[in-house]
Amino acid sequence: MEKPFLHITCGVCSKPYKDPRILSCLHSFCLQCLHYEIEKSGSQQMFQCLICERNTSIPVGGASGLPRNLHLGFEVEVAGYMSKMVNNSDVACDHCIDGDNGPAVVFCCTCHQFLCKLAYEYHRTDRHLSKHNTVGLDQEGARQLHTTMKPREHYCSQPIHEDNKLNFYCETCSLLQRPIKWKSQEALEDAKRVVTKLTGAMDENNRMIEQVDISKQIAFVAITKAFKIFQQTLEERKKTLLSELEAISLSKTTALTLQKEQFEKMVGDIGHYTDMASQILQTHTDHEIVALGGLIPTELQATLERVQTISLTTNQHSNITVSVQTDDIVQQLSTLGNLFEFYFSPSSSTWMSTSVAKVGTRYNVKIQSKTSEGAEYPHGGVEVKGVMRSTTHNGAVVHGEVEDHRDGTYTITLTPQTAGPHQLLITMDGQHVQNSPNDLDVRPKHDYHTLFNAHQVINCNRPSCVAIHDNGDIYVGSDDHCIYVFNQTGQLKNTIGSKGSGYGQFFNLSGISIKGDELYVADTYNHRVQKLTLSGKFLHKFDQKGSGQRQFNTPWGVIIDSNNKLIVSDCNNHRIQIFNEDGGLFLTIDGKGLGNHSFEYPWGLALDPQGNIHVAAHGSNTIKVFTREGVYVRMYGDPNHPIGIAIDDEGYSLVSEGGGNCFSIYDPEGNKIHTVGNLENPYGTALDPSDGSVFIANYGANTVLKYCV
Repeated sequence: MEKPFLHITCGVCSKPYKDPRILSCLHSFCLQCLHYEIEKSGSQQMFQCLICERNTSIPVGGASGLPRNLHLGFEVEVAGYMSKMVNNSDVACDHCIDGDNGPAVVFCCTCHQFLCKLAYEYHRTDRHLSKHNTVGLDQEGARQLHTTMKPREHYCSQPIHEDNKLNFYCETCSLLQRPIKWKSQEALEDAKRVVTKLTGAMDENNRMIEQVDISKQIAFVAITKAFKIFQQTLEERKKTLLSELEAISLSKTTALTLQKEQFEKMVGDIGHYTDMASQILQTHTDHEIVALGGLIPTELQATLERVQTISLTTNQHSNITVSVQTDDIVQQLSTLGNLFEFYFSPSSSTWMSTSVAKVGTRYNVKIQSKTSEGAEYPHGGVEVKGVMRSTTHNGAVVHGEVEDHRDGTYTITLTPQTAGPHQLLITMDGQHVQNSPNDLDVRPKHDYHTLFNAHQVINCNRPSCVAIHDNGDIYVGSDDHCIYVFNQTGQLKNTIGSKGSGYGQFFNLSGISIKGDELYVADTYNHRVQKLTLSGKFLHKFDQKGSGQRQFNTPWGVIIDSNNKLIVSDCNNHRIQIFNEDGGLFLTIDGKGLGNHSFEYPWGLALDPQGNIHVAAHGSNTIKVFTREGVYVRMYGDPNHPIGIAIDDEGYSLVSEGGGNCFSIYDPEGNKIHTVGNLENPYGTALDPSDGSVFIANYGANTVLKYCV
């Protein structure tokens, strides 16, 4: 059996604790040992624990004022009893005064007494004592003792609280606070919460340490790569300069060598004739010299004359100089590059995309990583993840493909497979970015081949144009010179305007566009465009008739782009005018003239998903496409006098044909895929932004038709 005193010995005296006192670090020592150690340390204010070296303030009463470790005292008491039980010697009865009734045979775990046989019988037969737990005086009893024996109840030592158990805080004796264990348990829970926070902070520190290492590696690669490029560039430049040096040197050397060889030949020729002349003059007689007929002086003179024809000055400079601006370059290199200690913050990073996606269609999310200060973070290498999770189809999940542009921006591409509400979750290094998760509506792809009969008919006199608000309200321009507002069920809610030329009045309106809470109206025969609230309150107008800038002649179509630019088809001027948000003219697309860009009598207008402008050229029987900067892109279709046009978020165009009494659907490439007929002079077209339903102003039949896709 394990020795009973092994874990209850004092760290100073190595004996079982006697009146153990506990320090603030929760280590305990015997009271007498503490008195001795405190006196030995020479300090009466602070004591350093002999185990953990943490300091404990010494109370005014010295070590005696430190809290008792009652638990350790109890453990020492239990160990003492256990030692008596296992030492195989007789133990006196604690109940009998003279001990004449024999040695103890059991131990009462409640009374904390050894009992002889007689005392044990008394215990068993007493109504109150019979409930006490007793154990035998053997090794089994000793083992049971540790789990069966409970600490004694403690009572207040003050007279006014005599016989009161120490269950509550006693301000007089300052022993306990609240019911026993409550405060310690609360402190333990507080400690657990703090440890959880600290553990989280440690995990974040570890993550940041790992990120610092990753950032270091990224920066190291970037620096190494940059300077490798510099080294390669310098090496290439060095080779070029050395090659040029070699070429210049060779050219100069060759030229000088040729010139030297020419000089050497001249010297040789002159030496030849002078040597011959000297020899002849020494060896020939006058008669023999005369017989030569002046040959020697003639040849020598000719040679000397040839020397006169060449320059005796070298035709090359001997110096080759080089200019390398080392000082400037070295100065630039000494300050080349910068290192920053900040890092990106997922919670500050932003993303951009639409709130609507289509089944089977690629959905792109653009991410800009930012620092905690909100500045754009210019580096890549972050772990980015994008997940699209259905909230209805058993939580179906689509994982995105991530493209790191290495400049702090990323593109996530996801292709949803099921329609319905989804959640879009975007994380960077395991943490959500700003506004993640976010709700996303995934809609089924449109099948325009199923369009044949209208699902709803709204009666309206001579409807010319139609627009749908995000809340489902239907705005219809009528030859009654007003705008009728219907709810989704076709019930009339409001009437805006009346015939006239005043603010908020109309004379044959032909185009309506809604942007937020504002209404833009092509007031055709007043030759102006008006801007109103949704309730019809006048806000602004463009109202000068003519053919100059900012003037109109029967404006017909009107739309607002994503940059709040107003785009108007100026029908009888055969042009498109685009205005800035402040009303200034941005540009004009002139349809007059010859070529693919030309068009006649533009009526309806629409924007495709790329922001291009589609023009229903009523007089040209085609659709012309221009960029928002006015550059011609293409034309498509052969509609019979097109009037209205609308384009869905997939790029499909819906064109009403006044001359064909129908409307046709074209795919994004401009191919006609379906036609719905049996209409009567259809005018304006519109799409419901919530579900893609098609609305047609069936002018000749005095109805507005709704087709559900």
